[in-house]
Amino acid sequence: MNLSAPTQIIFIISVVIAIIGILAALGVLAFIPIASVWIVLIAYIVLAAGCLMRGA
Repeated sequence: MNLSAPTQIIFIISVVIAIIGILAALGVLAFIPIASVWIVLIAYIVLAAGCLMRGA
């Protein structure tokens, strides 16, 4: 399995999702019905998928 760097757009998307998760954990975004741990996990999965797929 060869890993490659994710594209800039994939990285930015994962950072935005992670920031939303952190803000949800701090209570700033209380209207989000998903636990903040799951939001940050989704951000990590997006970043990992970007590293696994070539050209994504």
